[in-house]
Amino acid sequence: MSARIVRLAAVALETSPAAPAPVRQIAAAIDGWINRLGAVWVEGQIAQVTRRPGLGTVFMTLRDPVAYISVPVTCARSLFDSLDPPVVEGAGVVMHAKPSYYPNRGTFSLYAREIRMVGLGELLARLERRRQLLAAEGLFAPERKRSLPFLPICVGLVTAPNSAAERDVLDNARRRWPGVAFEMAYAAMQGPRAATEVMAALDRLERNPGVDVIVVARGGGSVEDLLPFSDEALVRAVFQLRTPLVSAIGHEPDQPLLDLVADVRASTPTDAAKKVVPDVVEETERVVALRRRNLAAVRALLDREATSLRAVRSRPCLADPLTMLTPRASEVAALRQRSRRVLGAALDRAGDNLSHTRARVTALSPAATLERGYAVLQDGDGHVVRRAGDVEAGDILRARLAEGELAVQVAGSPAP
Repeated sequence: MSARIVRLAAVALETSPAAPAPVRQIAAAIDGWINRLGAVWVEGQIAQVTRRPGLGTVFMTLRDPVAYISVPVTCARSLFDSLDPPVVEGAGVVMHAKPSYYPNRGTFSLYAREIRMVGLGELLARLERRRQLLAAEGLFAPERKRSLPFLPICVGLVTAPNSAAERDVLDNARRRWPGVAFEMAYAAMQGPRAATEVMAALDRLERNPGVDVIVVARGGGSVEDLLPFSDEALVRAVFQLRTPLVSAIGHEPDQPLLDLVADVRASTPTDAAKKVVPDVVEETERVVALRRRNLAAVRALLDREATSLRAVRSRPCLADPLTMLTPRASEVAALRQRSRRVLGAALDRAGDNLSHTRARVTALSPAATLERGYAVLQDGDGHVVRRAGDVEAGDILRARLAEGELAVQVAGSPAP
């Protein structure tokens, strides 16, 4: 390859604004470069086949299913007619072709010398390699799959118009939940345009905020018929969706790559209808059963509480509240009597003690002495005269008697 690039570079044209090359020279150079490429083996998908009456050449379009690059292909009618099975649109092929450039029209095409259909075994091997590659990138990881809403308000349906899959999904879903609404997005379900149209339909539903879940539905078919649903670009487009997607492609044994990247796989379109909406009869029965269980639980709770209340009411303290007070009342009365007796005895003892103390105090009181005929003499300052020498003749003294007082005068000095 490097030597070929060197040879091509060697024949590069030397041009300038002052010395431009004419169109014929450019076309001839391009033709020379393409002719030096030689025959190549190329793989792709037949997107279009045109057979014009009276011509010995068949015109086809070979498409890259990932990059969506198309190249015109021509081949001899004899070669095309000799293919078994015959080439149809959407078929995967490997062809040995010679690149050709037509200077008069300025067009490029491949002239097929040999065409090989991709056999089923080889096709399955290619799909397995593609599955492993995408799985390694995490497109099929279980943790990224989203849960379906319990009761979607609107379901987006991608299918072929007036197809059996459409009738299965609509009839079964509306039979299960009559109020469900559908947003239809029709697309081809097989052929070279299937993957592109399905991606366009998914994009349209993804941009609709009212769509809660998307269903891609198609009936059964051969492996070749289901090839568009293993298209790498379609698988990557589904991986980028924010809306949960249900894949209902083919029947139970069929499993295109779309089933692996989808959030939920349904074995058939009828199964998809069962997965996206609940059964109104079953849900009604569940509600009725739940109401019965709730009613039974409430009644059981009330019965338990009533039994507990009756048990509490049957206790003696609640049946006759005075039962506990009556014995206590007798105890209180006895305590009151004891308290009164104790208090009375204490008061009597205190009275006796007070009488005795009073008698002692009275006996020691000067007034009691005066009662016995004694008198208390006090000088003019009120001091008690205790000795004769404390007064002099002529002093006026006050004599305090048991009853009243007398003023006395000292007549003379006391005898020595």
